[in-house]
Amino acid sequence: MTSTSVRFLTIEGIEGVGKTTQVARLSKTLAERGIAHVVTREPGGTPLAEKIRALVLSPCEESLPPVAELLLMFAARSVHLANHIEPNLRAGLWVVCDRFTDATYAYQGAGRRMNQDDIRYLESMVQGARRPDLTLLLDVPVDVGLERSRKRDAGKTLDRFERERAEFFERVRGSYLLRARAEPERMAVIDATASMDEVAARITEVLRSKAWIS
Repeated sequence: MTSTSVRFLTIEGIEGVGKTTQVARLSKTLAERGIAHVVTREPGGTPLAEKIRALVLSPCEESLPPVAELLLMFAARSVHLANHIEPNLRAGLWVVCDRFTDATYAYQGAGRRMNQDDIRYLESMVQGARRPDLTLLLDVPVDVGLERSRKRDAGKTLDRFERERAEFFERVRGSYLLRARAEPERMAVIDATASMDEVAARITEVLRSKAWIS
């Protein structure tokens, strides 16, 4: 039997894991089963939150201190939750989000070495009790992800995160995996070194195992 409850799903991972592809595949899977849903992303998801996204990601001559980056991420998240995520969940739509607060713990917490307690405080302030029902962590070794990103982004102006060194992404990946081990009921680790079809099939299996889809 398929569950009819509204779900908040997030997809996470370092650069080059294939999130964009798998978000689109997951959307197709839900649509084929008649599950009304919206797809969104972080930072961003609304016109105002997208403006904050541009501040966070755009390279600039003036440095953006880690604490400012952290606060901007939660400012965008507050807008996103209030103006898009929560209204759609209340309307009975599933929400599929490309990154959410796990990314903040990974990128700002581990990557930027920000205090985890500060992140938890902001998480509670901005989100209240709202957490994803399921987080799909697409995982690849850092060298694999960065090589994929290099090929994908050839000729493109890289954003502030894409310019980071491998050591930064090792910390980010390590944080994601630690969080997945701490919350196995919420976070499912998917081997994203497999083909796109295999990764999509594994995601479908995870949703079926929870009886959320047929």
